[in-house]
Amino acid sequence: MHLHTQLLVVLGHEGCGAVEAALAVKSQGVRERARITLLLDRILPGLQGIDAELTPQDQLEAAVEANVRWSMHQLLDTPEGKARMAEGVVKLVGAVYQLKTGRVRFLL
Repeated sequence: MHLHTQLLVVLGHEGCGAVEAALAVKSQGVRERARITLLLDRILPGLQGIDAELTPQDQLEAAVEANVRWSMHQLLDTPEGKARMAEGVVKLVGAVYQLKTGRVRFLL
């Protein structure tokens, strides 16, 4: 962190196609092309708690949030992330960009 960044924001967005594809793999066993499989392999572990009883739209919304939180976890789990957080010099927050309104909703 040679730029001395004090705030990192992991920003997901509504209707994310990659998250939607990961949900299809998880819930329907859909098979994707090899070039997207690597991306989906990074997303899928964060979708473990998505309720299969939700509507498809609600599942996607929950999965987008879960992916943001999973990405934050992955950043914090790196040696650099652990060191910066331990030093108290950086804050990490998650948010979801709402395409229809242009607003950003920060996650708690």
